[in-house]
Amino acid sequence: MAQNFAHGNYSHTQKKARNSGGGRTPRDRARRELSQNFLVDRHAVKLLVERARPSGLVLEPGAGEGVLTMALDRAGAEVVGYEVDPLLVAKLRARTKLKIVKGDFTAMRPPSEPFAVVGNIPYSITSEIVDWCLRAPQLTSATLVTQLEYARKRSGDFGRWSLVTVESWPWFSWELLGRIGRESFRPVPSVDSAMLRIERRPEPLVDDGGAWQELVELGFSGVGGSLYASLNRHYGGVDAAFDRAGLARDTVVAFVHPDQWVTLFTSLQR
Repeated sequence: MAQNFAHGNYSHTQKKARNSGGGRTPRDRARRELSQNFLVDRHAVKLLVERARPSGLVLEPGAGEGVLTMALDRAGAEVVGYEVDPLLVAKLRARTKLKIVKGDFTAMRPPSEPFAVVGNIPYSITSEIVDWCLRAPQLTSATLVTQLEYARKRSGDFGRWSLVTVESWPWFSWELLGRIGRESFRPVPSVDSAMLRIERRPEPLVDDGGAWQELVELGFSGVGGSLYASLNRHYGGVDAAFDRAGLARDTVVAFVHPDQWVTLFTSLQR
């Protein structure tokens, strides 16, 4: 069971917002449009930094009010914060000498040197940020605060595995580090969050990335009505491969562990 890192009860904040009677201010609307939910729980920030193990160059998408930015700096990282909100950029630059870049993180060119990503990211662009990280050749790890459901899906915590996770598995591991309650944020979101870590493996688990992607996409395609039928249309030795992976012929594709995919791939490439 994922640990809950929420501390404190901020229900009075929600009540005050509902009873204010003034409606949303332009600043409130901007926060909603930019998916801004700032992590204010210092204990959760401390744990996030500890789990991220920052060192060297660290990029932070969605620097927000700078709480995590400064915590990463205190931990010894060379931090570069990215923020699209010009008001927050101005405040951060006035408060700190750290490098704060105004702009869309996903539009930035990845560094040519090894780097990590750590951030409480805007939930509305979670997939875009994760895709950017997976495509960055020099990324070593990404430790991200995401919606809890997203982190559970990608890490296999539901007992099922997504296409994104399986496709990237030979190069990256995915781990759910812990839960962060919604009370740890301002404004308080409607769902809980979690810390998700994506870490590049020292050595890939497969040699042929193109063949791996072809196998996985075919397996998730549903052609033939089952994983076994899909693969059996295009590969020889599927029965032996399923036996080596410990898979029944009727196993649903979502319940195949990524390591079993590696066994299937190795067997079918012989």
